Amino acid sequence: MKDTYLRTQLGTAFLVASTLTSSWAQTTTLTGFTPARQATQLKIEADFKSKQSSAAFKNHLEKLCSAPHITGSPENEKVRDYIAETMRKAGWQVDIYPHDVLLPKGPGDIAVELVNPVRQPLNIREFLFKEDKYSSDPRLTPGYNAWSGSGDVTAEVVYANYGRKEDFEQLAAMGIPVKGKIVLARYGGNFRGYKAQFAQAAGAAGVIIFTDPADSGYMRGLTFPEGPFYSESVIQRGSLLTTPYTGDPLTPGEPALPMDAKNTPKRLDQNAVGLHKIPVTPLPYGSATEILKRMTGLRAVPAGWQGGLPYTYRLEGGPDLKVRLMVRQEKTIQRIYQVVGTLTGSEFPDEWIIAGCHYDAWGYGATDPNSGTAMLLSMTESLGKLAKAGQKPRRTIKVCHWDAEEPGVIGSAEWSEQFRDELTQKAVAYMNYDAAVSGRKFGASASPSMKKLIIEATQSVDYPDSNKTVYQTWLGNNANNNPTRVTGSSAPAVQAGEPSIGNLGGGSDHIAPYMHIGIPALSAGMEGPTLYHSQYDDLYFYDKFSDPTYKMGPMMEQIVGTMTLRLANADLVPYDVARYPTDLAVHLKAAEKAIQAYAPTYSIAPLLSTVADMKKNADACELARQNYLKAGRTDKLVELNKELRLLERSFIDPKGNAFGAWYRSLYASSDPNSGYASWMLPALLYEASIKSTANLPDIEGRYKKAIQTLSDKLMTLSQGMGSPSAIGGGNR
Repeated sequence: MKDTYLRTQLGTAFLVASTLTSSWAQTTTLTGFTPARQATQLKIEADFKSKQSSAAFKNHLEKLCSAPHITGSPENEKVRDYIAETMRKAGWQVDIYPHDVLLPKGPGDIAVELVNPVRQPLNIREFLFKEDKYSSDPRLTPGYNAWSGSGDVTAEVVYANYGRKEDFEQLAAMGIPVKGKIVLARYGGNFRGYKAQFAQAAGAAGVIIFTDPADSGYMRGLTFPEGPFYSESVIQRGSLLTTPYTGDPLTPGEPALPMDAKNTPKRLDQNAVGLHKIPVTPLPYGSATEILKRMTGLRAVPAGWQGGLPYTYRLEGGPDLKVRLMVRQEKTIQRIYQVVGTLTGSEFPDEWIIAGCHYDAWGYGATDPNSGTAMLLSMTESLGKLAKAGQKPRRTIKVCHWDAEEPGVIGSAEWSEQFRDELTQKAVAYMNYDAAVSGRKFGASASPSMKKLIIEATQSVDYPDSNKTVYQTWLGNNANNNPTRVTGSSAPAVQAGEPSIGNLGGGSDHIAPYMHIGIPALSAGMEGPTLYHSQYDDLYFYDKFSDPTYKMGPMMEQIVGTMTLRLANADLVPYDVARYPTDLAVHLKAAEKAIQAYAPTYSIAPLLSTVADMKKNADACELARQNYLKAGRTDKLVELNKELRLLERSFIDPKGNAFGAWYRSLYASSDPNSGYASWMLPALLYEASIKSTANLPDIEGRYKKAIQTLSDKLMTLSQGMGSPSAIGGGNR
């Protein structure tokens, strides 16, 4: 049935039944638009939504994923060229920005073997499957971790659960020595780089990371190739980079311009950066079981540490079990390329709407990242057709394809540093679509001002083969559906009757725009089964498990295109200004709870009072905007939109955060102890993480200043739109 469907459908334009009905168009109100402009916008969106094609999306995905293309490879440069040529043909200006950054030269040499009680080499490569023709490509690498230290060690083994900070603390509390041992830790719970960092700090000789079947293998369902879960040879590759900043390790805070450029920055000494020194490598659970089943330590693991392999997990391997771990991984400066397509705005060219996704992969990258890349390429073609027909966006749209995300979110950080001043003044929003079409379940994470945009866009797009909108299916899932790599650890601030929209954490290219520069940001996409960072993330897997219908790509393009066009064409940028105090109050109370765990009398009440005052100005600003737009006013748009763009920058503090000054946002950062999770109000949460109160007066002062600055900006906006002065909150 699938093949019949593809033969009959892929050659025709994909028309999700989402052309706006007249009744919907008559009853909806688009945030940020005057009535006259709204009517025009709805016609533009209807025209845009007639241009999606399953065939186009599938063709782009096949071209992008025809070969493995890791960072720095010739195949990755071919992907770069395909992206650039596709956007040029669609009528976009294309610029390619080179950066010279420190990177590992591939996996290097790796060996893992049992030495005692038997001599046995352990498998470090995925199996070949006849069903999956892509699995036999000789360009596929063994499983490896980028930024491993180099070394050749033979030692006893210690099992450290997920290798989290609290796991190593528990090992110490139980009297289990780690020094001189090889740590065996399972994937999950934190960023793999912190597993290595905590192990090295504890004196470990090396680290082996494996995917446990309880987390992603046969205990979850049928395994690959029969099903979508990890089978015994599947290996999760990934970066270990844990510098206290994002981007090139040698040029913190500065763009890594080409070495031959006149203004190239002075680079740090590689040995002074603090890269991991011990060898680290991933294994499949088929290899890890050879170690675990031979562990003879006298103590079983505590509750919650047992995995899914058919043995009682033990804390120590015992003196008779010796494992050899060898990694030799060279690092050198290599050139990477950011590909940026620009569709210049017809009225406000210096106001930038930015969408992005990286293009480098650990193998083929069919879901991660290139389902997002293919979708964005299709969108550039659709928007290009609109522009050629005279429907150019009012604001400039930039679609960015980043390099070297997989080794450490490097390309987007370097570009953001290179254009930091311009982005501070011009950027309206950054929208990240890493792996955005990986399945059939929608999810999103966002800064407060972007949440309403997501909700309204999903309400205007129909979900294929149903009588529901994407929003209705999202709401019906009744769960936290946020993209896996950007879910937040703190609870999302959910309003009654809406789906859960998560907080942006670490792990992808929104980090620099949002957490370093202060650009309102979101990450959204369709989730599904994944063989994350394995060689099987290929077209066979995508066609069988991710979306055999190829309808999700065009549907996601409609959502993304709708958000992009609304940001680009609105009279007043459609931020949800009233959401700031709501979310702030939730996060302040969460921070208070974390601090009260060790300082029971601590109170966040003074900051909550400042937020309550700000709420008056936020509500007044929203009312003023509605009245301004209902009256059909378009005066002072440049000035008002500049003030709107600078709202989020209120949280940017030049002092930055204690765990890393590069992370300048006081509102959000990635969790420096887990990597992927979000820290909302990170200066407060860092103080809580070290169980300190010494710095709270200074931290509270910085937050009060940021909140007051935002409040004052909201009052200024209200007054600029002709609102009566808000009561309270605006006067110092």
